[in-house]
Amino acid sequence: MSKLDVTITYIQMMSPPTTAPKPMPPGAMVMQAVKPTISFYRYLYNTVGQAWLWGDRRKWSDAELAAEVQHPLVEVQVLYYEGVPAGYAELDRRQPLEVELAYFGLMPEFIGRGLGGFMLNWTIHRAWSYLPRRVWLHTCTLDHPQALAVYQKAGFEIYQCEQKFEDDPRDLGLM
Repeated sequence: MSKLDVTITYIQMMSPPTTAPKPMPPGAMVMQAVKPTISFYRYLYNTVGQAWLWGDRRKWSDAELAAEVQHPLVEVQVLYYEGVPAGYAELDRRQPLEVELAYFGLMPEFIGRGLGGFMLNWTIHRAWSYLPRRVWLHTCTLDHPQALAVYQKAGFEIYQCEQKFEDDPRDLGLM
């Protein structure tokens, strides 16, 4: 079994952005998938995460995944572009006074088309609409190479890093 050397970086935003939300790009819309079906959620997670070796939730049973993504304090916001799913953001509000951006990403076909910056800005404003003390997430060296820099440019600051060796999901037959 291969192990992947992964650096996990935890970042947070302790106050809301001072700028107005970015305007919606023409042809784009964001819609909440209320109690998303497991097949739809797996489509989003697997497609967005394929290139970055997202494997954690591929191991989960349908019941485990449903308990997570259909929880009333977890929301899956889907970015559509010209009617096609282009990406998604998952906000977890189960910890009082915190919002975790649990997952965020674009479908491969939409990377580099200017939609990521809009979606991240939209998601940050959505998270702060719940009036938390902080909004946080973690990213790692398996995510898009620019992920950490993009999050920092959006206003997130590093508060913790850790090194881990994780099982390669390709070896587990998950990819």
